[in-house]
Amino acid sequence: MAAFASGGRRRSEIAGLRLEQLRDDPPVLSDPADPASTPLPCLSIRLGRTKTTEADDDAKALMIGPPAAALKAWIARAKIARGPVFRAIDRWGTLEERALSPQSVNLAVKRRCAAAGLDPREFSAHGLRSGYRTEAARQGVSLPEAMQQSQHRSVQQAASYYNDAERTKGRAARLAI
Repeated sequence: MAAFASGGRRRSEIAGLRLEQLRDDPPVLSDPADPASTPLPCLSIRLGRTKTTEADDDAKALMIGPPAAALKAWIARAKIARGPVFRAIDRWGTLEERALSPQSVNLAVKRRCAAAGLDPREFSAHGLRSGYRTEAARQGVSLPEAMQQSQHRSVQQAASYYNDAERTKGRAARLAI
């Protein structure tokens, strides 16, 4: 949930996520245009060094609503006061101090897909990243806004998901109708 909602984070970014990167922001309104709408929890994630940014870049992603609440609940329940947010669990079920590996993130995605009755061979952690962009396109989120959340640097790469999602809605394929 955290990987998808924060813009489709890479598995290495989720595996390496540390509590020190999270900031509990003030709640935001469910409908920014309606001051009487429901306030939702908000977390910001300082991304630091990623595949496309440098460590001193001030890149951040937001998580709003149920994903932010779920991550806050995980941190509280696991009693994480510092260090990795997603940690390895030993064979006796004890939460360790070390972070999950990126491969463990991928395996967790596959296990959750299998538990949902889906074929885990058809899914991977990268699907959270590509799925975020595809769903943003389907829901009409502007490309620049989605790129700000996902931290894509290449318009060409990010736009490829938009092009595929928008083609069936567009007029170009309907000229002969």
